[in-house]
Amino acid sequence: MTQPVALYMQDARSIRDAITHVQYAEERGFDAVWQADSRLVREVCVPMAAFASTTDTIKVGSGVVDCWTRNPARLASTFSTLDDLAPGRIILGLGAWWDPLAAKVGIERSRPLTVMREVVESCRALLACDGPVDYDGYFVHLDGVELDYVHQERRAKEVPIYIGATGMKMMELTGKIADGVVLNYMVEPAYNDRAMDALEAGARAAGRDLDDIDRPQLIVCSVDEDRQVALDGARLLLTQYLGQQPHIMAASGVSDELLNDIHQVLTWPATHEQVVAASKLVPDDVVQRCTASGTPEEAAAKVSEYIERGCTTPILYPLGPDVRLMIDTFADWSAG
Repeated sequence: MTQPVALYMQDARSIRDAITHVQYAEERGFDAVWQADSRLVREVCVPMAAFASTTDTIKVGSGVVDCWTRNPARLASTFSTLDDLAPGRIILGLGAWWDPLAAKVGIERSRPLTVMREVVESCRALLACDGPVDYDGYFVHLDGVELDYVHQERRAKEVPIYIGATGMKMMELTGKIADGVVLNYMVEPAYNDRAMDALEAGARAAGRDLDDIDRPQLIVCSVDEDRQVALDGARLLLTQYLGQQPHIMAASGVSDELLNDIHQVLTWPATHEQVVAASKLVPDDVVQRCTASGTPEEAAAKVSEYIERGCTTPILYPLGPDVRLMIDTFADWSAG
């Protein structure tokens, strides 16, 4: 039995280099590539289109786009267009974003569960291409809207919708309404126990089983034959996320004392110098607890812990210097 494995692209590498890595991952049997809508660094749809147009079989997902800044009709038309480019290979991953970034660009994240439900329901209805959609909710308002194909074939779009959930209320909602969850990174494997309970509760409320919900998980993966090089490769990103993103702080399992120390050094947006300074506070054991970093054997063992606790597909974010080494480390999993 094979174990699906996926690749995660954020903004650590140029898009042209990322295309090369995605093509190599496809060649080595990886199941999917997920592209981040990274902070305010890299917009998601351009690299998704680049990956979709330069590969043949690998699935391409957004990991994740926020549910606030793109009108759901535009979201549906965008992902319908991506599906035209790579039919049956596109996944729409949605998230509830985070503060202070959202607040700094004028978004008030009120009633995120309601907003997420409305965006998922309305996007799914539009992608079904089954006639005009009316939706009058708290956040979403559609009046007879449809993807009005004239020159192209009008067909239902096979674009599954996943929710990037971190908190347990969003996790439960995901179990009720989504095709899958994108489990977050920078968390220790024990976090997954609570996540599975919440997903299962939501699924049960909707008359579904946990196995009906796909459960890929983002995992920072820094691999090098030199263990210290690998740990240092992951330390900066871990530090930045622990210092800036409250939902990841809460789920990480890292002590409040360390989080407070990091927070004293980091602001948003942080300078590189601030991240480097704060990273000196993060010990090796915390890096290994919240990421899959170290030698190839250590990284593989850590990823296995997430799978044992409910992850169906590890989505590996390569932060070490040798991306091909990371891909090769896990290629045998895909091959069975």
